[in-house]
This record gives sequence, structure tokens and C-alpha cells, in this order.
Amino acid sequence: MKALTFHGKDTIAYESIPDPEIITPTDVLVKVNLCAICGSDLHVYHEHEKGLDHGTAMGHEFVGEVVAVGKDARSLRVGTLVMSPFTTSCGNCFYCNIGLTCRCIHGQLYGWRQHEKGLHGGQAELVRVPLAESTLMKIPEGVTLEEGLFLGDILSTGFYCAKQTEIYPDKTYVVVGCGPVGLMAILGAREYGAERVYAIDTVPARLDMARKFGARVINSSNQNPIEVIKAITDGRGADGVMEAVGNSATIKLAYDLVRPGGIISAVGVCTDKYLAFSPTQAYDKNLTYKVGRCPARFMMNELVPLVQEKKYDVTSIISHRLPLSEGVAGYPIFANKKDNCLKVLLEV
Repeated sequence: MKALTFHGKDTIAYESIPDPEIITPTDVLVKVNLCAICGSDLHVYHEHEKGLDHGTAMGHEFVGEVVAVGKDARSLRVGTLVMSPFTTSCGNCFYCNIGLTCRCIHGQLYGWRQHEKGLHGGQAELVRVPLAESTLMKIPEGVTLEEGLFLGDILSTGFYCAKQTEIYPDKTYVVVGCGPVGLMAILGAREYGAERVYAIDTVPARLDMARKFGARVINSSNQNPIEVIKAITDGRGADGVMEAVGNSATIKLAYDLVRPGGIISAVGVCTDKYLAFSPTQAYDKNLTYKVGRCPARFMMNELVPLVQEKKYDVTSIISHRLPLSEGVAGYPIFANKKDNCLKVLLEV
């Protein structure tokens, strides 16, 4: 099969790799129809996260059609259209039972193979899905392939980020970073009841989309976001900050923006060695800091009805569509925000 594969820092290849096969009875094989490049793929692409085997198929966002079924994946049939979260999960362990499916004791992340162990990713013609019955979800009526793709990662992650800030209507919330996840966090904050959501970025096209999604925007290239937020909160700071980038500068900004006793919800993957604020600083602010991977499979159940309702035009963030064969070019476009790039979809 053809796939986009990793070959070192800033190096992606479009090449043939062996087709996946059914290995365990709970496996299925999915023929990918649509996949995407995610912000967290860039951590691997730039080698901020190291250790990935060269030749690994990239990506963890995909939707497609079941083409082969293991004998214990009884609820799935060949021909069924399915969507997937970015990690597999068993549905039965302690973490799955408490809704933290991203920390399933048997779970794996698509697109991560190290020392020849792990899963190839979704930027490929075929994907092997272990634990398929509890991982995959049939794409229900009223959900498009694009919406299913977003449910498996950025939509779920953005709404999870918002949910962790414990939204109340009369409080002030800030989203740091208006990439795909940050934009979904704006929608999540609104859906959970926030009436005042501010969004910070430097890219005009992203700020325009944040405004369309209902946020009050702050261009940090010509405004001081800390001064803006303190001015509208009597000097206190925001009640909750959603951090959707994942570097020391944005985490420090989130800390500076939040009021004493406030909440930072961080879903941006930060590969820095240390946090941008100290334990003493956190203590002195009575800070609640919530950080970690979204339990996307759990969130998908909650969000499917919202998508079917078409309350929000979530797919309006799609800025680029390329065939998988041109996906190598999609990485620098996305990484460098070329042509007002927001979200790159790859058609297989």
C-alpha cells in the first residue's frame, strides 16, 4: 500500500510499505477514505518527539471502510463506514470504565512505532485497528466523513479542553492559540455555556475564524493580551484559560492570564523539559492545572448528537484538500501556515 512515512527531521516520503494484516482476533482492517495532518504530527515531523522508527506511516486522524474483520470483532462488518479516535482502547479496563479511554492499559497511538513495535498511522491506504469493536464507531446517519474525522480528534480535544475549565456563563474564558483545536475549544466553551470567550493568536486568518466562531479576538502581535484581560476583569485575570498550542511561551502566557484560583486546561502537546512556571508560582496562585491527552473515544459518544444537529459549522476550518500522493507537500504548508492554512485533509 501507499503511505506517508517518516524518515527523520522534516522528512516525509510517499512510498509503498507492506499492507497490514489481521494479527489478533479483535483486529479489523480499514480502507482509508479521508485522513488529515494534525498539529501533534508536527512534533514528530520536527523531531520535538524522538524515537519514531523510520518508515512508520504517519497520522492518527482517519475515516474509512472496513475491508477485513477478525473473528472476535463481531459487531463490525465488511463495508461499514467507521471513524476512529486517535488511540485504540479496550472498553473494559479501569481507565476505559472511568471515561479516560486515552489511558487504556491496552491502548496504542496510531502512527507511533518504536523498535518495530506499535501501530502504523492513518495517512495510508489501509490501517490495522486492534481492539476494533471498542475503538471504532460506525459513522451514524447525519455525520459526514469530514465530521467523523474531526470527531476522532480535534473536535473531541477542543471540547474536552473547554470542559476541563468548568464553564459558567458569567465568567471570562480565554483560548490561547487559534489552530484547529483552539477553534474547537471556542465552540466547546460556547456550547458549555460561556458568554465571554476571548481568543489569542497572531495570524489574521485564524483570528477571523475565531471571530466567526463567536470569540472576541486579541491579536497578540499588536495587543498585550494580559493587559486586555485584566482590564475587563478588574485586574483579576481570566477564570479559565484553554491552552491549545503546547510550548513554554503559551503555557507561561496562560499562567499570566489566569486569575488566582482559576483553571488552566492544557491540551497542546508540550515537549519542553520543564513547565514554564514553578511549583511556588502555582501555589501562590492557588492554580488548578489540568493537562493531558483527550479521551477522544469517550468524547465521541457525547458529541455525535451535536454534530448531527449541525449547530456549528465545524468543517469550515478546512483550508486545504490534497490527494494522499501530494501529502508530502502538505506538511510544510501546515507547519508554516502557508496560504492561510488551517487544516489539511488528505483524500485517499
